[in-house]
Amino acid sequence: MARPDDYAARPPAGERLCALADIADPGAKAFRFRDGDLLFAGFVVRAGELIRGFIDRCPHAAYPLGYYGTDQFLTKAGDRILCAAHGALFTLEGEGVCNPCQGQWLTPWEVEVRDGDVFTAAFTPPAPRTPDARAG
Repeated sequence: MARPDDYAARPPAGERLCALADIADPGAKAFRFRDGDLLFAGFVVRAGELIRGFIDRCPHAAYPLGYYGTDQFLTKAGDRILCAAHGALFTLEGEGVCNPCQGQWLTPWEVEVRDGDVFTAAFTPPAPRTPDARAG
């Protein structure tokens, strides 16, 4: 689940992150942004036409997903996101597929590709989930 400080050091929409060619296919690339004492850690996954960004935090224990200082977020096969701390697996869309994160989702980080480059996209913080929010 996202926390309010997840967004404090997030780069603004329209900031260029890298060339798409800088991300292996399949592969991922880590990004860190600092604003004073606040840090935003995210990563972008690429697999064919799929380009997705996520906040670098496991929903189970709030650990960073990748190996620190690297762009290693995917399994060797490149078909799952792997939490380096405890081995949880996620689809490339961010859904947890095994315990302890089964059914939980990674927090998205909106990115887009324009003219062969990856940019941050417009951002709207998700509404907090409460038990009543699911009742219809």
